[in-house]
Amino acid sequence: MDTAERVLAYGGGWLDRAGPLRTDPTRLNALRTEPTTVVLPLWQDRCLVDADGPVRLTAERASLVMSAAGETVFLGLDGKDAVFAADLSALAEQSATEMAGAARSVDVRALVGRLEPGDAAVQAYARGLLHWHRQQRFCGTCGAATVADGGGHVRTCTGGECGRLLFPRIEPAIIVLVEAPGPPGRCLLARHAGAPEDAYSTLAGFVEVGESLEDAVRREMAEEAGVTVTDVTYQGSQAWPFPAGLMVGFRAIATSDEVRVDGDELLEARWFTRAELRDRVASGRTLGRVDAIDHRLLEDWLASAS
Repeated sequence: MDTAERVLAYGGGWLDRAGPLRTDPTRLNALRTEPTTVVLPLWQDRCLVDADGPVRLTAERASLVMSAAGETVFLGLDGKDAVFAADLSALAEQSATEMAGAARSVDVRALVGRLEPGDAAVQAYARGLLHWHRQQRFCGTCGAATVADGGGHVRTCTGGECGRLLFPRIEPAIIVLVEAPGPPGRCLLARHAGAPEDAYSTLAGFVEVGESLEDAVRREMAEEAGVTVTDVTYQGSQAWPFPAGLMVGFRAIATSDEVRVDGDELLEARWFTRAELRDRVASGRTLGRVDAIDHRLLEDWLASAS
């Protein structure tokens, strides 16, 4: 399968997002009362789970949770059944879990190995959207309160003549596997500020205003590691709603072996051969986060010709 076509963690959700329904409040209100409608409850960005995983509520329990939720958003359709996410963050954790019939709250990132990829994607989608609502209570233009609209996919300013519409924003970031300019095959990994000793990962950074993805790759590699790169090649992307990221993966080739870390975001950086990375894996170390695109970038590089 082509790298760009692979589904990474938090992608490949099974919902029909049913955009036209978002502008039909009459139909959405009717769906809220359907006994087969599914509600996914969250508490302060955490899934509410029982022994089988994240709870999926229907019928009376779903209605109870929606009535208590600070915000309820329409996620889409699972076949003919509507799926909503409900934010119980205003309640104490114990009250929220008891109301949802759950046992505890868990970060979705801790559940990735237990959930089907599509289920993890839907939970992450719910998390990101509810988080956005809690951060957009007021208009950035006039300061008036905002209210949810469009099934929870837009907020509208209530301030007099302002009426500004606020939409969820995605924060794109690039993540790069940099290869050495000549043999033997080596890739550049760095230890980031705050990371444990001997914890290395690929380099990444946010895209700035007025910058293409490729421009961001070249700037970030130069700023953080003092590396000039060429042959910037797209590898794939990953939803990363923690809270609103989109990770865009690249490979690039350095023009020289010289590395000069910034000492701020990166504490050190060094070149690794494939043999060294395989030895690290054999000793029990992981190649990046198992649910993140850097893991896939490193796996693909290891599998490519040495």
